[in-house]
Amino acid sequence: MDSENNMDHTDYGKTKVGHRGHTSEAVYGLGLIGAWVYFIGNAATFWLGVLGFLKGLVWPAYLVYAALKYLNL
Repeated sequence: MDSENNMDHTDYGKTKVGHRGHTSEAVYGLGLIGAWVYFIGNAATFWLGVLGFLKGLVWPAYLVYAALKYLNL
C-alpha cells in the first residue's frame, strides 16, 4: 500500500500551543474587572477614576509587591 493511504494520522500526546492558558486568561480577566470596580468605585474625582483604570491594568504587579512586602523579601 501507498504511504499516503495510511489512515492513522493521530497526534496523541502532542499539545497544541493555541489551547493553553485559557484558565489563567479567565482568572486575569476576572481580576481585571474586579480591580476596575474597586479602584474606580473608590475614586473621588474623574482623574482618580482614570488612574484607577490604569491601576486595574497592572493589578498583578500590586499583588506581587504586597506579597513580597509581607514576606519581607
